Amino acid sequence: MTVSATLRSLSGLPQQPASLADATLILVDFQNTYTTGVMELEGWAPALEAAAELLARARAAGATVIHVVHDDGPGTPYDIRSEIGAIHPAVVPVDGEPTVVKHAPNAFVGTELGDLVDAAGHEEVVIAGFMTHMCVTFTAEGAFLRGNRPTVVADATATRSLPTPYGDVPAEQLHRSALATIGDLYAVVVPSADDLRSA
Repeated sequence: MTVSATLRSLSGLPQQPASLADATLILVDFQNTYTTGVMELEGWAPALEAAAELLARARAAGATVIHVVHDDGPGTPYDIRSEIGAIHPAVVPVDGEPTVVKHAPNAFVGTELGDLVDAAGHEEVVIAGFMTHMCVTFTAEGAFLRGNRPTVVADATATRSLPTPYGDVPAEQLHRSALATIGDLYAVVVPSADDLRSA
């Protein structure tokens, strides 16, 4: 089977993943929203475990860490004032780690995320989160379009099955398709934190 060239390779964009020591880690929507109820994702538990390991490594490397949450207001699965919308305890922020509240899939839209990334002084950003096909994809796109160099950690993301006019798309297929979209142009995609650049 012939491996297709990506737009990144055809455009001469960097192929090396980020180093946590020289990057800002952006954790997107690791909320209880996605661990139970109507929005529960397939594979959320191992993805969350991978995210916790990624976060521990980032902290050990002295990386800037920024948490992002989605808020759709009271009575929704994204109500950040209630337990359902809270950040999961496995990746809860510590003192000095800001939390950005967003209302759109691209976490840079209408938020202070761009200012926080700029203040950290790193061109490279590492992104992980929920859901792969939605806020991870569009936040990676947002980072790319503003001139950052994103790396997405695949095993620290997850999604859910979705219906189409042609039948349901299974979560794993959608997850892989989203990572392919991201890796085609917006970001370097690595399987796990082990595959990030060491220095």
